[in-house]
Amino acid sequence: MSRSIATTLVFASLALVLVGCGYSPGDRAASGGLIGAGAGAGIAAVTGGSPLTGALVGGAVGAVGGAVTSHNDVNLGRPIWR
Repeated sequence: MSRSIATTLVFASLALVLVGCGYSPGDRAASGGLIGAGAGAGIAAVTGGSPLTGALVGGAVGAVGGAVTSHNDVNLGRPIWR
């Protein structure tokens, strides 16, 4: 497995775990969107894509993923902005 694929898998896994930050769906959507945007930009940059497009797609996927999760499924505590 190439180094870029391994790095991408590690960051994607970490982002999926961190999407659960927050108590309300809004908190989880915000944290998921921010984490997704960062991960998407990083993955796009590593794979030769456009970081802006990666950030937009990653942010959208992260926000939706965070909004649809339940605080009972994954709860990593209070977000730093609260």
